Amino acid sequence: MSTTYSISDLARELDITTRAIRFYEEQGLLSPERRGQERIYTPRDKVSLKLILRGKRIGFSLAECRELIQLYDPSSGNQKQLHSMLAKITERRQQLEQQMLDIEQMKLELDTAEERCTQALEQTIQSQVGQL
Repeated sequence: MSTTYSISDLARELDITTRAIRFYEEQGLLSPERRGQERIYTPRDKVSLKLILRGKRIGFSLAECRELIQLYDPSSGNQKQLHSMLAKITERRQQLEQQMLDIEQMKLELDTAEERCTQALEQTIQSQVGQL
């Protein structure tokens, strides 16, 4: 008999809420078997859930996570999944690097705006003092 998990087992083991697990199920990312009202999760569901959580931490969308889960194929050593994951990691890294450049540019623009405001205030104060 293969290992199975209840929703509370998975929630406890992966430190997430049962509500989050049900959400991923509603999104079609997990498909547990049912015994009456009870959800029965397989080791594959556990792997999928770990992939979702890892993907979420590094900024993947649920659609990207779904794509990676669909490529899960242990019989082939998951080569397609791993190649796709590497491509997504590269793409995400490039996005983050662009965001970092954009943030640096915004900081420079804020510095310039701040400097101009400070100079304008100093000139206003000096002209008011000069009028006294």
